[in-house]
Amino acid sequence: MINISEEQVNNALDFSTLVPALKQAFTTDICVPSRLHYDMENPKASRETTLLMMPAWQAGDVAGVKLVTVAPDNGLKNLPSIQGTYLLFDINNGSIKAMMDAPALTAKRTAAASALASQFLSREDSKSLLIVGTGTLAPQLIAAHTNVRPINQVYVWGRTLAKAQAVCEQVSELNIECIPVDDIQSYAKQVDIISCATLSTTPLIFGHWLQPGQHVDMVGAYRPDMREMDDACLVGNKIFVDNFDGALRETGDIAIPLKTGIISKKDIKADLFSLCKGEYQVNRKASDITIFKSVGHALEDLIAAKLVANNTLK
Repeated sequence: MINISEEQVNNALDFSTLVPALKQAFTTDICVPSRLHYDMENPKASRETTLLMMPAWQAGDVAGVKLVTVAPDNGLKNLPSIQGTYLLFDINNGSIKAMMDAPALTAKRTAAASALASQFLSREDSKSLLIVGTGTLAPQLIAAHTNVRPINQVYVWGRTLAKAQAVCEQVSELNIECIPVDDIQSYAKQVDIISCATLSTTPLIFGHWLQPGQHVDMVGAYRPDMREMDDACLVGNKIFVDNFDGALRETGDIAIPLKTGIISKKDIKADLFSLCKGEYQVNRKASDITIFKSVGHALEDLIAAKLVANNTLK
């Protein structure tokens, strides 16, 4: 069995390859059972540590399972909030092909899914991007969004300017201007795309900030009690998700407004499966505000892991 490191995962995946691979995969019949989600009590932290188990397989080809923990307080310990591993199996003989770093894989595939959604939902001339959050996902989201849209101006907001500056330094090789900012509201009002990836339990983006023509990419809030956007972001705007099953149950950004009647299921226009299969056609008006909520899907992990193995085990 080959153990593939974080560095190898990052080197093996580029968005110009991963985004179209995901687009094609969302049209196939990859088997994806519901993921298992366990909240484990942790008296030493402010909240539970979450264990996620996400399996998927392609008949006659490969199978994979991701095992990750999410510990929201890890930022205070200078540790990543997401840790874990991904196991890739050969279905033909049942052997383990590879074990690889799950956080790196997750960051790449999550950012690629956001970029894929942006191809369908954002304005083609989008040139500016606000990143909310300074975790592992932030530089990957910048690279992914700039891969599919002509973005040349990026603003990064975090809890500290130093962390925002560190994100900008990580994307210095990109042909963009990256600026750390401390005023989330003013920049949210002026950019073409907002991408938010945090562990916040209270909204960071508010509907009355949003401007006609914007695309909002919501990546965090992986639990039913977490929120990154308020109700007003959803009312009257076009809502899309990566997958219906997970989004309706697992994220407070969608589950809470559904429960309180702010929105209904029919207000969610389509998921990535419908978009990629052409079952839903996006007719974007210049004034439309589009909202994409991502909760993650094991299909994305499997396709990314397969690419990593193919590019690493040559």
